[in-house]
Amino acid sequence: MVALFAHCFTCGKDVPAASRIARELAALGIAVLRFDVTGLGQPGGDFCNTKFTSAIEDLVRAAGHLRDTIAPPALLIGHSLGGAAVLAAAERIPESRAVVTIGAPADPAHVAGLFPDAHQDIEGTAEVSLAGRSFRVSRAFLDDIAAQPQRERITGLHKALLVMHAPTDAIVGIDHARTIFDAARHPKSFVSLDGTDHLLSGDADAAYAAGVIAAWARRYVDAPTPPRPEQRDGVVEVREVGRYTQEITAGGHRFTADEPVSVGGADAGPTPYDLLLAALGGCTSMTIRMYADRKGLPLHGVSVRLRHRRIHAKDCADCETSEGLLDQIEREIRLDGPLDEEQRRKLLEIADKCPVHRTLNREVIIQTVERR
Repeated sequence: MVALFAHCFTCGKDVPAASRIARELAALGIAVLRFDVTGLGQPGGDFCNTKFTSAIEDLVRAAGHLRDTIAPPALLIGHSLGGAAVLAAAERIPESRAVVTIGAPADPAHVAGLFPDAHQDIEGTAEVSLAGRSFRVSRAFLDDIAAQPQRERITGLHKALLVMHAPTDAIVGIDHARTIFDAARHPKSFVSLDGTDHLLSGDADAAYAAGVIAAWARRYVDAPTPPRPEQRDGVVEVREVGRYTQEITAGGHRFTADEPVSVGGADAGPTPYDLLLAALGGCTSMTIRMYADRKGLPLHGVSVRLRHRRIHAKDCADCETSEGLLDQIEREIRLDGPLDEEQRRKLLEIADKCPVHRTLNREVIIQTVERR
């Protein structure tokens, strides 16, 4: 596995957090490239020679160097504003499959808020203080970070995301972690770096962070993993890995089910009823496609939208059950293509013949035994 590390903007590639994490990851078999972003490797961190946009470009070029020399980075790691930078650069590094942020701001413009109020009056360049150090900041740098569409980037990340943050971070508050996590889509994870500071100053802190990153990343990127037990066709195995979080193995596939946070889950995956609807929707679409292909119908695409709810039996005029609650699944099917009305009618009729639909509509016997 190859990783690309983006350091914080008030330091360089040799800052303890970056060097220690990289060293620990290397010991765990993960190659890590860290480099000085333009203008930030020199003593004093000269912001005048860089912009947030140029840092993104540096990351993309560094990924290109890895692609040409070793292997493209599958894992992107960013500390502080470097975390914001990897979130922004991820879409331009297509081989990356997982992103880790450590103490990252949800919006790069947060940096401007750390400067004195006078920063609004900066014309050209000015000397500012951040975390006890002096930096020369340009107006161009402040304007650049203010113009970043960061929330849209996070929402459209489409990669696994691990957000790591110290609850007592005095430089970038924990609320930034919540904002990033809420904006991102699954798969996403959050790890609290309890007892650490913004720079992960302690050796143990960096070692812990590296260990978590390595273990988490192996789920999403290509890396040696322990062999899984062989699964027989048609056998699904479910194993508890959290309070309600379940790891599901079906053949050579592995995925997660969970409950929403509102009922005590971690929202790490779809709910059991979501999976039930997915099974019906997938079977419906496949059955329609098979029939259309066999009959040579001009079906360009199929999409199925489903919803499950409970209704009172007395509200269902066509149901045999007259008391209590019933399960109702609403299914909407969209058929794209130059189909005539008779072809559309037939495809909707075929949808009711999908195997999962038939299973749900007939008596099902479930035999339960204890496995020792």
